[in-house]
Parts: sequence; C-alpha cells; structure tokens
Amino acid sequence: MKLFACDNCDQVVHFDNRHCVRCNHRLGFLPGDLAMHALEPRDDALWQLVSDPDREVRFCANAGLDICNWLVDGESGSEFCVACRHNRLVPNTDTQNGIDRWRRISQAQRHLFYSLLRWRLPHPDRAQDPQGGLVFDFLEDSLQSNGYVVPAMTGHEEGLITIRAAEADDATREQARSSMNEPYRTLLGHFRHETGHFIWNKLVRDQNRLTDFRAVFGDERQDYAAALQSHYAGGAPLGWQDNFISAYAASHPWEDFAECFAHYLHIVDTLETARAFGIAIDPRGHEEISGEVDFLPYRARSAEQLVSAWVPLSIAINAIQRSMGQPDSYPFVLSSPVVAKLEYLHRLIQAAAARQQ
Repeated sequence: MKLFACDNCDQVVHFDNRHCVRCNHRLGFLPGDLAMHALEPRDDALWQLVSDPDREVRFCANAGLDICNWLVDGESGSEFCVACRHNRLVPNTDTQNGIDRWRRISQAQRHLFYSLLRWRLPHPDRAQDPQGGLVFDFLEDSLQSNGYVVPAMTGHEEGLITIRAAEADDATREQARSSMNEPYRTLLGHFRHETGHFIWNKLVRDQNRLTDFRAVFGDERQDYAAALQSHYAGGAPLGWQDNFISAYAASHPWEDFAECFAHYLHIVDTLETARAFGIAIDPRGHEEISGEVDFLPYRARSAEQLVSAWVPLSIAINAIQRSMGQPDSYPFVLSSPVVAKLEYLHRLIQAAAARQQ
C-alpha cells in the first residue's frame, strides 16, 4: 500500500484515514483515481475535491457507521462504493459488536479491492453477472437448541464468497488458527484466498487456459470433495514444503492456486508499502540478505524480481517481530516450485491488466 498526501496541506495520509491530522480536512478514497482526497462540504450530502472543486462526490452509504471511507461519484446511481456494492449479507448493526466486526471486515475488504483495482482485475457484481458475479456474505455463527455453536463457513462457490463474521474477533480467529494448526490466519488472508478462486474462474476456466494451468498446478479435475476429506483426515503429504506454499495448498490444485494468489497479493502489496517508506535491507556483513524495492511492485517485470526483494524484507520483518515477542509475520518458505507458480500468476495477472488498458 502506497502513502498518500493531503491535497490541502500535503500532510502524509494513510489509506484508512478519515481526517487529516494537520488541517483536519475530511478525507476519502476515490477508487477511480486510486487516491485519497481532501474534501470540502457542499449541499445535499455532496462534497467537492480540494484538488478539483468542480468535481462532486459523496461518501459510500456505509460511511454513516464509519464502516467505509470510500467515495462515489456525485452522479453515480449507486449508493455504495465499488467495494461495498458487492456485499449481500453484512454483520448485525444493531449491536456495537456487530458494527465493530463489520469495520474490521470492511478494512480488509477494501485492501483486497485496492489490489483488484490496481491491476484492473475482473470484479463484476451480481447485477452485471447474475450467475457468477462477485458477492460477499458475512455470516454469523448459528446457535443450536442445546447451546452448541455451529461456526459459519468461510468459502467460495461460483463468485459467492462467505466469510465467518466471528473471525473479525482476534480471540475467535486465533482459536481457529490454532485448532487447524495454521501458521497464519487473517481476515485479509481470507479475502485474498477466496477471491483467488473467483479469479481462477474468470481468468483460467472461463478463458479456457486450463492446459497452461495444469502444467504448473496439476489436474483440477480430480475429485475436490475427496481431496479435502483426505487432507483433513490425514494432513498434507510428507515433504509438501518442497512444492507448496502451505500444507493446505497441497490438498488440491484449486487450493494451490488460491493460496498462491493470496501470497502474490501479500508480497506485492507489502513491497509497495516498503517502497513507500523507503525501506531497504542492508545488514553489514550479510550481503546475501540485502534487498531494496527500487521498482514498482504492481508493475514488476517478473515474480523473480518480486521474490528477490521480498525474501530479505520478510526475513527482517520476522526478526523484528521476534524481538517484540510476536510470531513471524510471514512464516513461509518460497521454494523454486512455488516461485514458478508465482511466475505463472504474475503472467496471468499482468496479461489481464494489459487487456484492460
């Protein structure tokens, strides 16, 4: 994520800011510009850009509960921003806990859409694509008559992505991570992984690019339900680390693709953040783990270029985390086969972006 600047006073502005800390101007993110803007109020809930007073905008309807800080063009027929318009079922706003959950969920969702918009990746909603458009249900756990809580499922089916709302609570998410023996589990990770399934539909299946996919990830025609049952019953095969980014990725080619898609977004967005802050890794006497982000990550020439910058940075981030008594932020190893899969994704995503220019 890059840094922004207030249009009014040039103060550094972050992606999730609502007000400038220096001049107190109201701020909003305009998806069409991929930029944060300082705003001046106008009549009828409209605002004007400080940088372009003739341009009228209004806040997404979810701004009322401080759920969203994205903007909609003043003449748009939609009350929701380009991200929130994909939501169908949302957390219960009658309780403070529900509002807090939705705020955390929305923050992760907007970070996902930032990447989708940067690459111009397809994201039709159900109005544009009734059968396979992207739509989100944030599901509550169900309570049985005997008091047993049945967790809602996080998953994907033909563009419908379900996210368990309770995982917006740190304690619930950590319990799920620990019980499933996962090294990493976040809301943003859920959004990126499940959207990877949607992207596979749009860029691989629907574009009839299955031959190239199978050459890298294997044959997805193997029984998916049986593969997952085998994974949960017996775990990943011995030596999975040599060929897969995670144990779950080893369960089926679809999951391998989705996991690699999520990691590709993790890497690119974090590298853009490092570049925005001017972070370079140059440990004295350890040139083998030196690195600098001297390129635009969203326009990298190859996955190898990304990985060469990412490995030193992730090593440093993990070391800093340990110094604070925290677990590694990136507890994964990028083997050569995994880098090859990231290279496939890089070509797929960059080609899709080029077609939209």
